[in-house]
Amino acid sequence: MERPGLVSVGQTVEVSESVTPVNVNYMIEPAVAMSGLFKFTERLKSRSGVVKDIIQNERGYYVTVEFDE
Repeated sequence: MERPGLVSVGQTVEVSESVTPVNVNYMIEPAVAMSGLFKFTERLKSRSGVVKDIIQNERGYYVTVEFDE
């Protein structure tokens, strides 16, 4: 996440999936934050989750979302 206030702890968010030939990544919609890369075997089954934590450090904001899987 690039700036504060786009999501808050406890908020339910929707994610979209982007598939490449070698991996998968996710975006909190509407274009709030992007995940790292995951293997196909680690794909999410759910498209909504709850924000559990937001951490700011020198590299930016990191959002932790918990999915019911």
